[in-house]
Amino acid sequence: MPRAFSDDLRCRILQAYERGGVSLRELAERFGVGFEYVRKIRKQQLRTGRMARMLQARHGPAPWMTAEIERELRSQLRAQPDLTLWELQQRLHDRAGVRWSKSLVWLCLQRLELRRKKNAARL
Repeated sequence: MPRAFSDDLRCRILQAYERGGVSLRELAERFGVGFEYVRKIRKQQLRTGRMARMLQARHGPAPWMTAEIERELRSQLRAQPDLTLWELQQRLHDRAGVRWSKSLVWLCLQRLELRRKKNAARL
């Protein structure tokens, strides 16, 4: 996938257009970009009043592990390191309102690099 043009190039094109005496097509040829790109950034400048690019919204689903959930997991395991996945799942549901499967709890623990203490009596 091609990379986006830099904001510096974008600003130079728009500044050259504002100085006047040149068309959008001539600017596209001068800077070695497509006419549609120059037209698009000029339209965006007129709409927003900014030369720099607007930040894009994050695509995809929202992250499922928030800072609050991470803190809750860490505090639960700090208080009682031998909790089972089922117990962690229940406590997350009771305290943070999160309903996760045991496998998702396990993935979360792996992502946080948290280890659970193994109880020799349960083996």
